[in-house]
Amino acid sequence: MTLPALILFPLGLVLGSFVTAVAHRVPRGESWVAGRSQCPSCKAEIAAYDNVPLLSWLVLGGRCRRCRAPISARYPLTELGLALLYVATYLLLGTDSLAELALGLIFCTLLAAITLTDLERRVIPNQIVLAGSVAALAIVLFADPSSLAERAIAALAAGGVLFVVVMAYPRGMGMGDAKLAGVMGLYLGAAVAPAILIGLLAGSVLGAALLARHGSAARKMAIPFGPFLALGGVVALWFGEAIVNWYAGRFG
Repeated sequence: MTLPALILFPLGLVLGSFVTAVAHRVPRGESWVAGRSQCPSCKAEIAAYDNVPLLSWLVLGGRCRRCRAPISARYPLTELGLALLYVATYLLLGTDSLAELALGLIFCTLLAAITLTDLERRVIPNQIVLAGSVAALAIVLFADPSSLAERAIAALAAGGVLFVVVMAYPRGMGMGDAKLAGVMGLYLGAAVAPAILIGLLAGSVLGAALLARHGSAARKMAIPFGPFLALGGVVALWFGEAIVNWYAGRFG
């Protein structure tokens, strides 16, 4: 493994810890910049030596040092997951364009935060979507302003398509999903098309599986769609350009 990958792995662990804090605090209206991390059960502040990404959870056996209440595995899993996403993004995108690599790493961070909030609270916070949009626009305007028009069109198209779906089937999706699709267009450009299709397909497969298992009762189950969009976004980040080129060459 190359030196950049060895650097990105611990960086992903650290930012994964940050993502869990953001995902926990923002939907609850709490500040994500001020205040120390606390045990969800006893509210005791977590000391720095107990807040080392991944390692502290393993050493403590997944429990609070003070009250011994279990601490969700989503914390170390998010940290490890983002670290692996960072390394994979670097290995697949390379460093020919540092701007594209930066966009990819920020995109993975954004998707991780949104996946957590949607799974836990069934919400995609506007603050996170807005921050992701500003970051994408800042990098594109600085490093690749010529691509801004394509990305803007992709954002409007992707967000518009899901907006129509939300209007037609409000029980299946929310406005947060449409906003997320729009932000994905800023990061992915034309590759947002396969991202949306992959997300819809993955969501449909799970929906069909639930219907087969639970029958009509499955229609009342709330399934967050953000994680499926995130899955499509990661696949499109890594392979979207190749998918678009393949499609254009075969059917264009």
